[in-house]
Amino acid sequence: MKLWDKGLSIDKKIEHFTVGNDREVDIHIAPYDLLASLAHAKMLASIGIISSEELAQVTTGIATLQQQVEDGTFVIDEQFEDVHSKIEFELTKMHGEVGKKIHTARSRNDQVLVALQLYYKDNLQSISEKTKTLFNTLLQLAKQHKTKLLPGYTHLQVAMPSSFGLWFSAYAELLIDDLHMVNAALKTVDQNPLGSAAGYGSSFPIDREFTTKELGFETLKYNVVAAQMSRGKSERTLTMALGSVSNTLARFAMDICLYMSQNFDFISFPDELTTGSSIMPHKKNPDVFELIRGKCNKIQALYTETLLITNNLPSGYHRDYQLLKENIINAFEELKDVLDIFDYAIQQVIVKNIDLQDEKYKYLFTVDNMNTLVENGMSFREAYQKIGGEVNNEIYTPDTSKKHTHVGSIDNLCLEKIREKLNSF
Repeated sequence: MKLWDKGLSIDKKIEHFTVGNDREVDIHIAPYDLLASLAHAKMLASIGIISSEELAQVTTGIATLQQQVEDGTFVIDEQFEDVHSKIEFELTKMHGEVGKKIHTARSRNDQVLVALQLYYKDNLQSISEKTKTLFNTLLQLAKQHKTKLLPGYTHLQVAMPSSFGLWFSAYAELLIDDLHMVNAALKTVDQNPLGSAAGYGSSFPIDREFTTKELGFETLKYNVVAAQMSRGKSERTLTMALGSVSNTLARFAMDICLYMSQNFDFISFPDELTTGSSIMPHKKNPDVFELIRGKCNKIQALYTETLLITNNLPSGYHRDYQLLKENIINAFEELKDVLDIFDYAIQQVIVKNIDLQDEKYKYLFTVDNMNTLVENGMSFREAYQKIGGEVNNEIYTPDTSKKHTHVGSIDNLCLEKIREKLNSF
């Protein structure tokens, strides 16, 4: 069944090519299409297009289909092009003529658009909550390990003293920046496009304010052309937000992979969280974090794909938009899994005691020692040259007693201030 079927046959090769993976992907938006269909039916009843008895039938039918979706028994068979045609068929099969009326005053264009907007809203909120959960875990780890020093690096060269408290809370605070992006994307998609039909509205006296309130949107996308043009533009905003979270996670995962290696040996994980080698019995591989890094980099690439698909399309609907749906839905599902597994795994991190007397960390405190000379009256340039000379002549002896007390430093992490930033959302 196809919503655009005029009773003519279509070339099977063309059908296969144009339908693509819609049937599989549309399972994710099925509950939202049902919600939108019910809201649309209520609106049609309110303006007299369908009767109250027909609305009751639609309500019962949609409830049945919603239960099937929840139970996992809702299947989009090969005879259907997508979830929209499946729902209309099932409602017609259950309740006859009213199933055929349900598409009145809407197009498949605004039908898929409103279902996607609802899916995006729900899943952005889920991403936000999961990100906050990871934030709380990282802040707790920062507090737990705040006194444990960690070598800091620039250019992958030993640079200055850092700490595990500083490391964990750094990534926690970066997640707040990512949440700003997620919230911006949520604001963008929280606009009801239903009623824009094929992109130019309808001659029926529909009540778009009704469906906006019924579906819980913050506002309408008032201009019907703008509503249709939001397809693609919304996805670009979404992929920036998902990519922002993914960037933080990928960088953190890279740190973890480095710090687990024998050359760094700063952290470890229980054997159950690592994998071995088929020929090297000593190996403990950070596969979880390597996969997190790879999956997050793949999500970051999605913005470029979305940009190229939509960049120069003229106004109105184009089938190119269909190509956005699958990868963006997959990215949402992937990122939710990544956030869950990251939070689960990082809670089990084993923070090691690092011997800062090791020869390779000999110059970790040169800046601190130079600053002490400056505090005792020497100019910065003279202090720099003095410590530099000691290093070059191999007579430098580190003093590790210096404290960093300014806001956001090793000995003043400001964890509660960072938490207040998150709580301001």
